[in-house]
Amino acid sequence: MTCDEAEILIHALADGELDAGHSSEVEAHVASCPRCAAELAAIRQMKQALAGADLTYKAPSALRQRIEAVLPPAEPRVTPLATRPSRRTLLKGFAMGSAVSALAATGLVAIVLRNDDQQRVEAEIVSAHLRSLQAGHLTDVISTDQHTVKPWFNGKLDVAPPVIDLTTEGFTLIGGRLDYVDARAIGAVVYRRRQHVINLFVAQTASAERRGPRLDTIQGFNIRSWRDRGLNYWAVSDINADELTEFGERFERAMRGSG
Repeated sequence: MTCDEAEILIHALADGELDAGHSSEVEAHVASCPRCAAELAAIRQMKQALAGADLTYKAPSALRQRIEAVLPPAEPRVTPLATRPSRRTLLKGFAMGSAVSALAATGLVAIVLRNDDQQRVEAEIVSAHLRSLQAGHLTDVISTDQHTVKPWFNGKLDVAPPVIDLTTEGFTLIGGRLDYVDARAIGAVVYRRRQHVINLFVAQTASAERRGPRLDTIQGFNIRSWRDRGLNYWAVSDINADELTEFGERFERAMRGSG
């Protein structure tokens, strides 16, 4: 086990979340690596310090009074007559709503709705990625072996996500987990690029049509999404767009080679 492989497992070891086999591997590495031993000791020391600390704080009432004293008094909001909607404006609004309803009935606004839906799902993907970065949330199964990660999903999802080992390509497989996006359970296969986590979310779709890759950025995170063989893919990370594109291309190439 290398330091890079051990680094992300050390937190799980300190939290008691590793199985016996992985615990033994990490402990054996720590015993022979002063740097990782020091990191593990620091994590355990911090946990002990936090366990005995009272982190609650209540602001004194005097502070609230001081803040309220410098705030201007609230004034009732009165809408000027000039800005109040006239009867004609209201009728135009109703007419516009009727026109939109008619367009929706003919399907002409479907593209706009699909775009909004895609943005919403991608926002949920980023939220799921951020949740996974919290301690103890990254993986449900920890392994660098694709033959361990892939079977773990069996029976937990309608379709188990494909798991490809890209370690020799510079993207280390570290495990997988179940996550929830768009109100349904989906699989997340977790990779690491140096110190950066890449979450590959995979969900079944009714469409068998292939959709080429699309790259978006939300809240500073890059998302590469595509569809292939009845599955939707979203790879999200804070690595730069070129590296995330490289990850997606290598994954797709490996998938074509396996099929």
